[in-house]
Amino acid sequence: MTTPNSVKKSDFEVVSLKRNPTSPRTLFGLVMSSIAGLFTLLAIIPLFIILTYLITKGISSLSLSVFSELPPPPLVEGGGFGNAMLGTVIMVGIGALISVPLGIMAAIYLSEFNEGRISDWIRFATNVLSGVPSIIVGVFAYSAIVLTTKSYSAWAGGFALSILMLPIIVRTTDESLKLVPQDVRQASVGVGANRYQTVLRVVLPAALPAIITGITLAVARAAGETAPLLFTALFTQFWPNWDNLLMEPTASLAVLVYNFAIVPFANQQELAWGAAFILVLLVLATSIISRVATAKRTY
Repeated sequence: MTTPNSVKKSDFEVVSLKRNPTSPRTLFGLVMSSIAGLFTLLAIIPLFIILTYLITKGISSLSLSVFSELPPPPLVEGGGFGNAMLGTVIMVGIGALISVPLGIMAAIYLSEFNEGRISDWIRFATNVLSGVPSIIVGVFAYSAIVLTTKSYSAWAGGFALSILMLPIIVRTTDESLKLVPQDVRQASVGVGANRYQTVLRVVLPAALPAIITGITLAVARAAGETAPLLFTALFTQFWPNWDNLLMEPTASLAVLVYNFAIVPFANQQELAWGAAFILVLLVLATSIISRVATAKRTY
């Protein structure tokens, strides 16, 4: 006889949480996981092959002198690409000075001050611009700047790069501002801040790490572009002329790689490998900066 508070041993059953390794569900999961892992490996293998080959060829071509010397003539040993590095920094800097303020202000307008159909059309136009081939951007900059000024120049190259950077900055900044919680905005308004103060002093600082990520990605893309610079900045074997810095042909790493990789001269081909390696290091550095900035989000 059992009392109301007594429990039979058979009233409880131990339920195992382990899956049956021979069940169809478990087998299907293992098969799909294996397929996903295989395709991930296939996607990574080409990257490692390219990096390994580039590092092997590029490091052997580098020395301290290549950062301070000019490109050599054919069949002449030595030389470097110091002018190309400086030209790349100048033109990417011009592109950033144009695209970063415009892109951030456009994204603030889209995210904070206009949520109607106009903003939808602007976002659509930004997406279209991001898909325009870079060579088309180069042709446009050639028509707008080079034909107007009658000269290839760093200014024309920077202008072309700014067009390529602009949609990346607008899209990443727009999405970053959207990720800031509405509670943050409401709290700012609740303590007496107006809309502009809320955006500039609360929302924008909260989204700043992700905005920096977008800027670094845009810089990485601009630094590796070749086609727009062929139409706008062309190339030169000499150092930039500081008296007329922005209005004359300017060397760049990407164009140097293009020019020297297709010639039959071994010394120039070695410099092309070294310049390509430097470009990859630049992309790697910007990716690391993006990761570090994203890790410091405050929202």
